Amino acid sequence: MSDPGQTSPVTPPSEPLAAISSGNLSWAAVLAGVALALALQFLLNLLGVGIGAAAFDPGSGDTPGPGTFSIASGIWFAVSGIVSSFAGGYLASRLSGGRGTTTGACHGLTSWAVTTLIVVYLLTTSAGALLGGALSGLSSVVGGAGGTVPTAATTAAPALATADDPLANIEHQIRATIGGNDPAARRDAAVASIRALVTGNVAEAEDARTRAADALAQAQNIPRDQARARVEDYEQTYRTAVDDARRKAADATHTTATVVSSGAFLGFFSLLLGAAAAWVGGWYGTRRLEGLSDIS
Repeated sequence: MSDPGQTSPVTPPSEPLAAISSGNLSWAAVLAGVALALALQFLLNLLGVGIGAAAFDPGSGDTPGPGTFSIASGIWFAVSGIVSSFAGGYLASRLSGGRGTTTGACHGLTSWAVTTLIVVYLLTTSAGALLGGALSGLSSVVGGAGGTVPTAATTAAPALATADDPLANIEHQIRATIGGNDPAARRDAAVASIRALVTGNVAEAEDARTRAADALAQAQNIPRDQARARVEDYEQTYRTAVDDARRKAADATHTTATVVSSGAFLGFFSLLLGAAAAWVGGWYGTRRLEGLSDIS
């Protein structure tokens, strides 16, 4: 028989289910981290533009070339992205109220993901014009490390233009050396025959070379052997011009591909390091919050 004066031990209440909610995602905290990351990246890129503009001196022989500016721009963007991602992740973690480091790290990573999507959206739509040159670092990375790709395209343009009509110089030489009572018809015949030689079928090149030599000999009133030697010189000049144009176009294409590949890898690793920085920032934010709670 139990003693009525003895009280039975009270079973402590189980942990309320509301405590589980501390691990839920707080979008308010995430958006706060996104706002800080965007603002900080804007400021850092603006600072980078200012430093780059101050370092540019056209009158000095020590001014870095466009390639150096492109590399520096890519590195600066990567560093600013890492710093802003860490700061955004840290703030999102601190404001989330989470008690676990994993929860804080997830808030930091989510903040980085939303920030990245917003930046990409702004740079691929007309809204990106509002940012001006402050986020030009990412544009340089996506476009191929600054002005290197346009430089490659500019290099290829003269080569392709030369390949379109490399006979222009040859035609000018022929027309300048032909005279007589009816020079126009003979000039046209000589030019047409040489054009048919260099652009015709290779199997019929010998016959076309003979016809071109005859037309040139008649147009310039020179011996047939001399005319044939000139035709061979014209043909060699044409072949050299075409080969040179093809080589320049191939080099420009290779340069463009290399720049695009380098820019893609730089963008990938920059974003990957930014994600890691946001995760660490979120983890550190929760650890810092726990430390302050223990002190208080």
